[in-house]
Amino acid sequence: MQLDSNTMRAIIQQLIVLILSIAVHEFGHAFVADRLGDRLPRSQGRVTLNPIAHADPIGTLALPAMFLLMSGGASMGFGWGRPVQVNPLSFSRRFTMRTGHMMVAAAGPAMNILFGTAIAVLIFVLIKSGVLTGATEAQVELLHALNGAVLTNFVLAFFNLIPFPPLDGGAVIEGLLPRSALASYQRVAQYGTYIIIALIMLPKLSIVFTAPARMLHGLVIGALFGFPTVGS
Repeated sequence: MQLDSNTMRAIIQQLIVLILSIAVHEFGHAFVADRLGDRLPRSQGRVTLNPIAHADPIGTLALPAMFLLMSGGASMGFGWGRPVQVNPLSFSRRFTMRTGHMMVAAAGPAMNILFGTAIAVLIFVLIKSGVLTGATEAQVELLHALNGAVLTNFVLAFFNLIPFPPLDGGAVIEGLLPRSALASYQRVAQYGTYIIIALIMLPKLSIVFTAPARMLHGLVIGALFGFPTVGS
């Protein structure tokens, strides 16, 4: 497959967005664990927004680059970071270990939603201040890239909230379920990896996490720029 310069530039932009989004996600886990009293992430240099500290050679670089190249940049990249190691025994006694584990897990997707929303606010400020008017091809391209970064972060958030391990949603749902339901959930959760692979590989199933991401994207952009009115 031959890729022109515009396509390569788009692929590089998407890869940069994905790397930064993964770094923000992993930082969220490390930051909350640190705030709960677990010093392991800090000792391993994970309480930082530096992407190098969170990058996985395969999941953050090689696989996303290959996926984007094969799709010609037409599809959103997919990847993961180096997991943040935590020691739940060190968590503050203000919360149960189970609740603390749930809070650490939820922090990753929450950071992606915050990051995506912050980028949307940046778009709003740049447009309203007249810095970006869309008058040139370069400005249109930048606006498209920033808007794509918003959606990428929302997709990452909702994908990671799928309620099966090893995704964050598995730990979140375990923290929310009554203890009487945990045994039943864990019997289903053992097939979590296969369920997640099916959701990724089958486009019709991926709507489980892409639909709420697009809905949130529309709500955030609409709230900032004004929702369209009927007949407008």
